[in-house]
Amino acid sequence: MTIIRGFGPLRFLILPCLVLTISACEATAAQIVPTDPPTVTATFTPSPSRTPGADATPTVTPTPIPVSPTGGPSPTPLFGPTRTPAPDEPTPTRSLNPNAPRIEFFTSDVIAAAPGSSITLFWSTRNVASASIYQLDRSGQRSQVWNVPADGRLNVQTRRADRGQVDFVLSIGSGPLAVEQRLTIPLSCPDQWFFIPAPDDCPTGPPQESTVIEEPFERGRMLYIANTRQVYALFNDGFEPAWVSFENRYDPAIHPEFEETFLPPPGFVQPVGILGFVWRRDLVRSRLGLALEPEARYDGMYQTVLTPAGSENLYVSSADGTVLQLLPGGVGWQIITPP
Repeated sequence: MTIIRGFGPLRFLILPCLVLTISACEATAAQIVPTDPPTVTATFTPSPSRTPGADATPTVTPTPIPVSPTGGPSPTPLFGPTRTPAPDEPTPTRSLNPNAPRIEFFTSDVIAAAPGSSITLFWSTRNVASASIYQLDRSGQRSQVWNVPADGRLNVQTRRADRGQVDFVLSIGSGPLAVEQRLTIPLSCPDQWFFIPAPDDCPTGPPQESTVIEEPFERGRMLYIANTRQVYALFNDGFEPAWVSFENRYDPAIHPEFEETFLPPPGFVQPVGILGFVWRRDLVRSRLGLALEPEARYDGMYQTVLTPAGSENLYVSSADGTVLQLLPGGVGWQIITPP
């Protein structure tokens, strides 16, 4: 509401005039007839996306346009889709020469044999006039050869000393056309070990009985096997060789039984006889030291086994019921304790 101030009694005369003036204006105004409003084409205005709340379900992210190596979209080929390359055609295999030498079979009449038994070999070949059969030794070298026809059979006598297996090779052709096939026949073990646990290898023969002399020392022991006439000095001082052997050359008729000028300290003894004769060598004496007890003489057993290199492992019974194993070449020795 507007408040007018400063006119005093005139305000009562002005108001009626204003009312009359307005009335007069309404009487003289022209009447306007409204027309239909023009049709307006609706324009779609996208409404803003609603920001989801914390518990809203996210919408699926649209798949991005593939990007080319240059960073932009992958271009569409102007001349239609590119051609899909055909898969690689298989490489033709090389056909075998029908005239090349070949082995049809190489076999034997047994799948296993006993040492000393006879084995019959059978073979058949093609495109050759003759063949060769080799027998291999324990190291795999060809030790014997038979020149044979292209097809046939051959009787081979194994040796009583053969162990493990026997190997043969059938060979035909020569140069780049040479063809070979190997045949391995296992051999059974005809002999048993004299102790347990027994080695996996087959011994070269049955156990041998012999008189054995043994004596303990400060840094090892000595023993003598009468059958082989060998004296062994076994060292445990950590140096090489771990053991050495000597042929028995002791003759009581000309060699003294012991060294008269040597007096061992208390608790030690001087070796005598066969062992004493070898012990007095500087090498043996310095490495073994003094004897701890007098020698023991007993009826013992020994056996050997061949290694692939052709050397021997020696097993000999000890006076305390154990078994001594001497590895080839003096590389070592050990004590095998029965269970």
